[in-house]
Amino acid sequence: MWRLVLALLCLQLGEGLLRIPLKKGRSMREVMRENGVLESFLKGLKGDPGRKYLPSNAVAYEPLTNYLNSFYFGEISIGTPPQNFLVLFDTGSSNLWVPSTYCQTPACGDHAMFNCSLSSTFSDIGVTYTLRYGFGDLSVVLGSDTVTIQNIVVKNQEFGLSLDEPSNPFYYLDFDGILGMAYPGPGSILFFIHSPSTHSPHAPVNPTYNYGGEVILGGVDPQLYTGEVLWTPVVQEIYWKIGIEEFSIGPSATGWCSQGCHGIVDTGTFLLTIPGQFMSTFLQQLGAEESDDGYIVDCSSVPSMPTLYFAISGAQLSLPPSVYVLNNDGVCNVGVESTYVSSTNGQPLWILGNVFLRQYYSIFDIANNRVGFALSA
Repeated sequence: MWRLVLALLCLQLGEGLLRIPLKKGRSMREVMRENGVLESFLKGLKGDPGRKYLPSNAVAYEPLTNYLNSFYFGEISIGTPPQNFLVLFDTGSSNLWVPSTYCQTPACGDHAMFNCSLSSTFSDIGVTYTLRYGFGDLSVVLGSDTVTIQNIVVKNQEFGLSLDEPSNPFYYLDFDGILGMAYPGPGSILFFIHSPSTHSPHAPVNPTYNYGGEVILGGVDPQLYTGEVLWTPVVQEIYWKIGIEEFSIGPSATGWCSQGCHGIVDTGTFLLTIPGQFMSTFLQQLGAEESDDGYIVDCSSVPSMPTLYFAISGAQLSLPPSVYVLNNDGVCNVGVESTYVSSTNGQPLWILGNVFLRQYYSIFDIANNRVGFALSA
């Protein structure tokens, strides 16, 4: 079973590492398919997964296509007494928001909603923002309250309370909100752990979800990886953006990154996102064909498909076909999508989502502005 294991070195904990269990629930794609709305949703969907990284006057621009396949969530609580929420720990955004009782749409009513009148520590800030998506807008109002993650208590934390959520696709999300863990940007509703405490209770794991890995705050667990950690610097302190020196399909270097590529390490994106100008050649070399179910390959051919290699900081990080090909009830598709958004200075942009990250123990070291990768044990 694939698990996602992340370590974030963004605080010091006197009691050792803080482990946040991740729950593996149904993906939004599965839920929408069960409800018979996936096909119509995909037909009306417009957007580019890279647009979430473009500058915007709004709090965020984040197409939820990224979350169609995501299913790794963790629990936090907000308020006094605490109100619990399942959130996506997203290294590709910098905002914390949850549904609220201000919102009257079905999408909110089907999820845990924050009720500010039930919290003695809530403060209303009253500023409204719009989170812009490719298919609609999510509006939030700012407030502040106590946020608890396991034994960490953050007082007076700003967060967004949703005012309106469109049913498609928010109604079908198995998680309630998003906790962004990227670098702060202009207008970000940033979650910042600044006052660790050891006095709040351990958050239980919801037994209706399968264990899907964990987020570790404050350190690294060497038992969860093998070999040495490969460290690579963050090239732009907005997202966890790193340099990619080359990309190879099997033993053959493509030359696509001869002038340099950038990659964003993003837990909020499930698929491996490839620069759009290379997508056709990539699929051709893999023998994949496009269909309504994605980029399809013959399941019997998967063992003989080539391994993908990313050259990062002088090392080759491999992605075998057993990892990048997804078998959904006997239908095998290549876990990729494309973006036509370039990096800041025009470099081709890759998004290293969970298809890549579940192969590697991933360390986000904000103190030293670097990301570490080691083969997951």
